[in-house]
Amino acid sequence: MTLDVVGIGNAIVDILCKTDDDFLIRHGMTKGSMALISEEDAHAIYDDMGPAIEISGGSAANTIAGIAALGGKGGFIGKIANDQMGEVFAHDIRSVGVEFSTPHSTTGVATARSYILVTPDAQRTMNTFLGACQELSVDDVDEDQIRRASITYLEGYLWDPPAAKEAFLKAMDIAHDAGNRVALTLSDSFCVDRYHSEFLELVENQVDILFANEAEIKALFATDSFDKAALEAAKHLHFAVLTRSEKGAVIVTDGQMIPIPAHPTEVVDTTGAGDLYAGGFLYGLTQGKDALDCGRIAAMAAAEIISHVGARPEVDLKKMMAETLS
Repeated sequence: MTLDVVGIGNAIVDILCKTDDDFLIRHGMTKGSMALISEEDAHAIYDDMGPAIEISGGSAANTIAGIAALGGKGGFIGKIANDQMGEVFAHDIRSVGVEFSTPHSTTGVATARSYILVTPDAQRTMNTFLGACQELSVDDVDEDQIRRASITYLEGYLWDPPAAKEAFLKAMDIAHDAGNRVALTLSDSFCVDRYHSEFLELVENQVDILFANEAEIKALFATDSFDKAALEAAKHLHFAVLTRSEKGAVIVTDGQMIPIPAHPTEVVDTTGAGDLYAGGFLYGLTQGKDALDCGRIAAMAAAEIISHVGARPEVDLKKMMAETLS
């Protein structure tokens, strides 16, 4: 079966729980922050927390789930352990129609999970144990799956582990050898700062489609001007999709700057907005839509996600898309 997009990224289970300030204080958490934690801390938090919702997450995985929700054919490559959370991740992503067959980690490190603690003031405090997803290697890159996908989508967050970096480079080579395209999301301005020269080299020589928010694209091209950063992106990329929160987005393609207004919605939780924006855009692109309609689908998908807690769609995206494009 041919695929529209295969994503490679961190396989993380999101564990969402409503809690109070005392819980945060007891575990030494800073409200509203995101912290990386150890496996020991992960178990301590889980044992102490109340009832929770567990659902597979991770940036690229959310993007691919969004593509599937729109009616596209997606695949995902990401590392999980042979444990309960690994089963949750695999079940959830397969249940939405995504092709997922990455072998389990054999190191004994547990499946990654992110504890998302919501206090009564609607603040979200995140504690993430990266675990098995950091064990991804070249052996996990399914050459057949990459060749069957029109676009291979890479998550910048996974550029940290050296073995995962090699996996990315292998996947890009396979995709281009097959005549397919490579997309990259910069993920976070801190990622750009850590690997500035490497990301710049990728954008100039390997990447066909780039996703970045305003802070990330300005960091990549070392400028305080969004307009200058967009012009630099135009020199190197077939598509640059540059999101600007409530200002909407700008799609850079063929020397054009196409503004895309934000889709109207009530903002409840911005987690996953960029992931679904990428999913909507890539879905439209693989279905032959023009840049404007790709952007409209992307804005609609992002708006649905930020209208509720959680980074997976809760309504029929295909129906929303039909209404958006009518």
